[in-house]
Amino acid sequence: MNDFVERDPVAVDVVVIGAGQAGLSGAYHLARSGVDHVLLDHAPRPGGAWQFRWPSLTYGKVHGMHALPGMELTDADPLRPSSEVIGEYFATYEERFGLRVRRPVHVTAVREGTDGRLLVESASGERWAARALINATGTWDRPFWPRYPGRETFRGRMLHTADYPGPAAFAGARVVVVGGGTSAVQHLLEISEVAAATTWVTRRPPVFRDSRFGETEGRAAVALVEERVRRGLPPQSVVSVTGLALNDAVRAGLDSGVLERRPMFARITPTGVAWDDGRSVDADLILWATGFRAAIDHLAPLRLRERGGGIRLDGTRAVRDERVHLIGYGPSASTIGANRAGGAAVREIRRLLAREAVGAPALTGVVAL
Repeated sequence: MNDFVERDPVAVDVVVIGAGQAGLSGAYHLARSGVDHVLLDHAPRPGGAWQFRWPSLTYGKVHGMHALPGMELTDADPLRPSSEVIGEYFATYEERFGLRVRRPVHVTAVREGTDGRLLVESASGERWAARALINATGTWDRPFWPRYPGRETFRGRMLHTADYPGPAAFAGARVVVVGGGTSAVQHLLEISEVAAATTWVTRRPPVFRDSRFGETEGRAAVALVEERVRRGLPPQSVVSVTGLALNDAVRAGLDSGVLERRPMFARITPTGVAWDDGRSVDADLILWATGFRAAIDHLAPLRLRERGGGIRLDGTRAVRDERVHLIGYGPSASTIGANRAGGAAVREIRRLLAREAVGAPALTGVVAL
């Protein structure tokens, strides 16, 4: 049954799309500033992407979780699933600061409206006419699956980190884990305890960091990601340029051979994977821990992308349309980065709204480069 009924757009100053860390940060600063806004989220409950994480990812294993602005996350049990801890924290945060999240709302498109406003459209027919937009849709909805020859012939199962159910599902299986990030390492360490065999393959040799990663190192890593965004290239995650933390569990995995890395295979066979030098590995399951891409397809009607494939930003503001701000994108993809970006975006939006109030038009549409 089709429930779509197109409704007249509701006028609002700002629409925030996404109620994860970035969206809640932006909404918090909008609420404190008294800016009229609506916060939309397509997930069924509070927690952002965290609510979909696997049960074995306990809070004590979470890498770099930073508190939302105005409210610390305290007394969290490190042995509880992070999905539960952070989901409850986000729910309490929404209630404490009166952040009324409309959910589930699936935004399908943002396009040019009338009178200089942006028209935000949903799958159910709800529409909003906004003077500015904060896009905080993250990456979880766009898992990246690399294409390799022979994939369609594989007789085993394939999963992505986005579908990872926890280690029990791999008991007795021969597993190939693809990817060089933190998730791949965590998966391997868990799966190796129950699987018949594991094989780790990556495109580049992993870099393990055996030194303190402080503020200076963090700023340098963010700067590398930010430079790509300034050039209009698709962003890389901050973690991709920081290296892998060499903790006790990782050291044990290296010593045992679980984290012995092989170069990327050339093709997938019906029974596993193979390299051009004649080597092959049998596999019952291939787990792609190959990351995610920015979930921004709904912004396509605004033509914000550059030739390089990304959206070029000045701070959080889209260079091609100053009404549009992206947080949780590129350099602000970390939890602490999202907090700072939320405040920065709202400051710029307030200046935009104030300028419009005295009759100065916004710079909208595609700009000449």
